[in-house]
Parts: sequence; structure tokens; C-alpha cells
Amino acid sequence: MNTWQLPEGIDELTGDQAMKFELLRRSLIDLYTDKGFNLVVPPMVEHVDSLLLTSDSVNEKTFKFLDPASGKMLGVHADITPQIARIDARRAGNKIEKYCYINAILQTRADDFYDSRSPIQAGAELYGTTDTSADVEVIELMLESLNILAIDSIVVSLGNVAIFDALIADETLNASQSAELRHIFAHRSTPDLSVFMANNTLNNASLFSALMQLEGDTSVLSQALELFKDFPLAQAAIKDLQEIDQALQAKGIQASYDLAELQSYEYHTGVVFSAYNENYSKALAQGGRYNGIGESFGQSRAATGFSFDLKFLSQSK
Repeated sequence: MNTWQLPEGIDELTGDQAMKFELLRRSLIDLYTDKGFNLVVPPMVEHVDSLLLTSDSVNEKTFKFLDPASGKMLGVHADITPQIARIDARRAGNKIEKYCYINAILQTRADDFYDSRSPIQAGAELYGTTDTSADVEVIELMLESLNILAIDSIVVSLGNVAIFDALIADETLNASQSAELRHIFAHRSTPDLSVFMANNTLNNASLFSALMQLEGDTSVLSQALELFKDFPLAQAAIKDLQEIDQALQAKGIQASYDLAELQSYEYHTGVVFSAYNENYSKALAQGGRYNGIGESFGQSRAATGFSFDLKFLSQSK
């Protein structure tokens, strides 16, 4: 092995690439702080329990090692959100708090969102309110971020994982079966859903099939209200999307809807959203709501936020 070679999935920026990245980083921090988001710089390494929360996906992507100083298991952060939850639980009380960050993270493997194992995660998070106006605020900020990166013609897609969760709650599936079904929806695999339903008994098989197809303009929200009329939590989730849609339209932002959308991290509990551009094969930025995320730190808080890989997007044009 040549000593100058980087590990697989690890990359770097030098020269003009590094300067372009730095100029964009400064512009984004100025944008976020001007909007009232407080900059935080979480440590690269923490105790593993603080980094994982209840997310199997984060667990799988976290590098872990034994600390020779304390004898405790430590981890390198693979996602910044759990650290923001810890910071918020320590300082916020019942106030609304806003945070922003631009930090390098490290993952054991690249996932469906990041292209490398060493992205630089930029994002903003808003804690302390369940009001849909908070979701609208962070969606707007996500779009402003992409505008700074000179990426236009953005398509915003919204969903709500609470619809899927409401159907799951009405089933008698074990943890493994629920995880398999979630994986099927996360990968939008209709054939796999058919196989799953053939091999497992579902109370709401027809509704799961219908949910997989609920994608399009705002008309799908009306369809969903009728389809899930017997599920109060799903109804509430759809009405949240309608409120957000009205607020976005008032600001001149048109959105599409994908009600089967599930984010890669299981801690999302409600509205989820992604930004797409026809020149890219995957989402440029994504986020959503994760109420109760600080419970592990003794402070259960409503929260919403977004993130993207600044290192990748800074070099994409």
C-alpha cells in the first residue's frame, strides 16, 4: 500500500477547492447567525451512549473505540443531531432555542445520503416548539442555504413518518418485522412490499400498499385524509402537512408530497422534507421533525432541522 493513499471513502480539499469551501462556510454561518441560530462546535468524540440515542442506523455508522484514559467506550460522531440534543438538554429549559453547525463527521460506511464516509455536515436545528411554523422556518433556511451554494431549480418534497407509524401501531408485528417493513418503505420497493405482505399477516395491508403510491401534488393530501380517516394520528400528520403547504405557498414555494418517505435515521417522528435538483441523483439536503429526541438526556424536547454535505456541494459546480 502506498503511504500517500487515503482510506476508501475518505477525501480531502486542497488549494482552490479548500478556498471555495471556506468562503461558502463563512457565508452560511453569517446566514444562520443573522437568522438567530447560535453556532455550536460539538466535539468529534463522545461517550457512545450520547451519540447513538435510539437509532440503529447511527449505531451502525459510528466508529467506536475503548478510551485508554477512562476505560470507557467512545465514538466518533457520525451525525451531529444527537449532540445538539445533548447541548440543548443541558442549557435550554423550556425556551425556544436555535442552533447551527458545520462539522466534519465520520461514518463506517457511506449511506444513501452522503457520498463519502467523511462528509462535512452543515445544518440548523430549532428546539422547543411543535408549531408547524418552525418546520416552515427551517425549510426556508434550507432553501436559502442552497441558494448561497448557487443551486437553483430546487424541488422540495415533504412527507410525514407519523402516517407510517400510525399504521405500524395498529399491527402485531415484532421488532424485526417492523424494521424490515420500515426498510422496505425507506427504499420504496413495491416488489419487496408484496413479498412481505405474502409472508406476514397485516391488518392494514391495503393501506400500506396505498401509502406506497401516495406521491404527487397537494391533491394527495386530500386523498390521504380519506384513506386514513380511521387513524387519528395519521389524520393529524396530514393536517400538519396541509398547514405547512399553505405557509409555503404564501411564500411562493411550491412543494411536492411523498407520504411514504422515511428518513434514514429512525429518530424522525413527524414531518420530513428533502430538496432535489434534476442534475443530482439524490437529495441535496434533508431534514424533518424529531420530537422527544432529548429524552435520553432528561429533557424531552420538540425539534426540527435539516442538514447537507457542504464538502460535496461546495465542489459540485
